[in-house]
Amino acid sequence: MIDSEKNPAEAFRALTPAEVDALVAAGCSCDDWSRVEVCPGFDPAAVRNVRFSGDIRLGRFSKRFSLPGGLEVRAGISDATLHNCSVADDAYIRRVANYIANCDICEGAFIENVESIVATGDSSFGVGTDVSVLNETGGREVPIYERLSAQLAWLIAIYRHRPRFVEAVRAMIKAHADDVRADRCRIGRAARVVNTGEIRNVNIGDNARIEGAARLVDGTIASSDLAPVRVGVGVMAEHFVMASGSCVEDSAVILNTFVGQACHLSHLFSAHDSLFFANCACENGEAAAIFAGPYTVTMHKSSLLIAGLFSFMNAGSGSNQSNHMYKLGPIHQGVAERGSKTTSDSYILWPARIGAFSLVMGRHVNHPDTSLLPFSYLIENHGLSFLVPGVNLKSVGTVRDAQKWPRRDKRHPDEPRLDSINFNLLSPYTARKMLLGIDLLDSIEQTEGPTSAHFSYCGMTIEARALRKGRDYYRIALDKFFGNSLLSRLRDIPLDDIDRVRRTLAPTHHAGAGQWLDLAGMFAPKSEVERLCDDVVSGAVASLDQIEERIAALAADYYDMEWTWVADNFSAWAGKEISDLTIDDLRTLADRWESSVVALDRMLYNDARKEFSAVSATGFGADGHPETRAEDFRNVRGEYEKDAFVCMVQKHSTDKSALAAEFRSRLPK
Repeated sequence: MIDSEKNPAEAFRALTPAEVDALVAAGCSCDDWSRVEVCPGFDPAAVRNVRFSGDIRLGRFSKRFSLPGGLEVRAGISDATLHNCSVADDAYIRRVANYIANCDICEGAFIENVESIVATGDSSFGVGTDVSVLNETGGREVPIYERLSAQLAWLIAIYRHRPRFVEAVRAMIKAHADDVRADRCRIGRAARVVNTGEIRNVNIGDNARIEGAARLVDGTIASSDLAPVRVGVGVMAEHFVMASGSCVEDSAVILNTFVGQACHLSHLFSAHDSLFFANCACENGEAAAIFAGPYTVTMHKSSLLIAGLFSFMNAGSGSNQSNHMYKLGPIHQGVAERGSKTTSDSYILWPARIGAFSLVMGRHVNHPDTSLLPFSYLIENHGLSFLVPGVNLKSVGTVRDAQKWPRRDKRHPDEPRLDSINFNLLSPYTARKMLLGIDLLDSIEQTEGPTSAHFSYCGMTIEARALRKGRDYYRIALDKFFGNSLLSRLRDIPLDDIDRVRRTLAPTHHAGAGQWLDLAGMFAPKSEVERLCDDVVSGAVASLDQIEERIAALAADYYDMEWTWVADNFSAWAGKEISDLTIDDLRTLADRWESSVVALDRMLYNDARKEFSAVSATGFGADGHPETRAEDFRNVRGEYEKDAFVCMVQKHSTDKSALAAEFRSRLPK
């Protein structure tokens, strides 16, 4: 579409006889030159060897493009066939092997050496495509569109027990798909499409970079000036939407797929019926019917992620799942809650559920459910699944992941962010799981007897020592979480008036008590999620924009709602209600918090030391001599005491002890 401000419809005019003669002399042809219109200032010298048919509008072509290596070319059209097209000012089109049809090419677009760009009849350009996520046979389809968020997709896929809500949202997306439906495609401003094969029924956004793609069919590339989309060599994509800032390259193949903001799919990765949300990075392997929440990472050729719900997940090489028990087809699904990791050659037979921030090692075929025991290891030993509760709380990797995720957010800071992401390691979601986990471990121990060496749970084995230590880890982490919230709440008020302290600790948000949910990267109280569903069903929330606003408001209110949950569970932690707190209680609780922080930091410090052990130095040193190996290791890996993470842990512990001391100093004697 030609820019309506620069080129209003009335500004177009018919070609003059002299211009027609000049075009014909330059190798151009047209069955009916009267259907070709141009802007004032049109220069026929910029058009050579072009066949026109249908209704054509041409802009001015004066810009010069600088190409890699220093070559400069002038805007214009050459060696192409155009049918029912508009070409805006300063576009460049050259060497179209087949033709461009029913297409609006915007200002400054650069198109060279392509096979064809065609719109064929009415198309919604991938918008509204149903993605059969989680269950390959259907039942959890999510229709995709340009602004789909991880949170709304989670609700559509998971909240099937609220069919009226799901149908209402699906109707909104269908209406949006109908709004974008057209019989013409668009190549956006300053978009670049070069060395590319067939492009059919694809809308390409502003500043997109499509270089070497093999085949693009029925899709939307929602590129923007701030966050261009890149589609690279050998890519084949069909029935897709790519959000701003995403990148699909290096012969990746996608079908019925949504690629979220700042996602990177490359190196022969293939995916069908899958959703990828912000900052996913996937290479080499395969995905089938997965819901890849933010920061899902799989990098290895032998990995297959299938029919799973993931977020903040890292899949080791050879990670596989199975959703097919050879009875009723591939109907099974699984959940690996946020922060899960799978080691090399791990395998899980769905259905199964892995608790948050857990590590899976080996093969597990007994459908484990560790959802009430987060921060755990699930390890195979001689064909049995052993569960080690809570041990991941003291892992360097867990804390390092939590720190790196915010730093690795590649979404443009000035681009509207579709996914609401909460990076907190400890939250009402994980704290509630740990409270329930303590009760569960108590129950398991009481049922089988405290003298047992092993306990059984959901097809898994828990060693007695691991059970008891896991309980301790959870209690330490809960002290840290509740203490964090308490000290943050009282940060800016005097502490000499206990009545004022109690008033300050009273909840200020109506929501937050009870169960919380993890909506693919965002924590929210279940009550508020249910209220949103109710409002959609009643019509009080009647558009996709309003749903987005409500989800964003929930994300913004997180800390107020977190305190409501803390206050609701305060007596379970502190042993008394907020209304009964004394100054001495505050001092005691600050001591508990400091002790928990120091204890966890000490565990992390010791865990990090393992990376500098003699075993870790194996393989270093050119000749294997101990002195050479030690020197080689030191020069490559550095020294333990100077390691950045170790120094960070030490500083964190010192800073938190100072914060506890400052808090206690504000308390009356």
